[in-house]
Amino acid sequence: MSISYDFGREAEDFAANYLIQKGYKILARNYFFRKAEIDIIAQFETEIIIVEVKSRTTNHVSEPETAVNAKKKKLLILAADDFIQKNNFIYEVRFDILALLKIQQSWSVNHIENAFDASEI
Repeated sequence: MSISYDFGREAEDFAANYLIQKGYKILARNYFFRKAEIDIIAQFETEIIIVEVKSRTTNHVSEPETAVNAKKKKLLILAADDFIQKNNFIYEVRFDILALLKIQQSWSVNHIENAFDASEI
């Protein structure tokens, strides 16, 4: 695999473990719907959390979370809707971004809860 793929997988693994330590239950990883992919779908209390993981090894150009643009948000909303309908969930849905920065062997985490709302798109 490529270095960027391996780094992305490492970041998603770190993100999933981070969420588990915070009390989240992981329901799915890498959920695909058409052209959309949800990195992590979790449940926390009475909410379904759609998590987009963005990772970088430097933030000199921009913070990782800035990569979640309107097109990406729309795709996440469509995929989340598909997942919710297929699984007959009646919980509230929240969209989070986990922005990860890895410098040497240390990760810093910016967990942005309610990063955006489905009504924004």
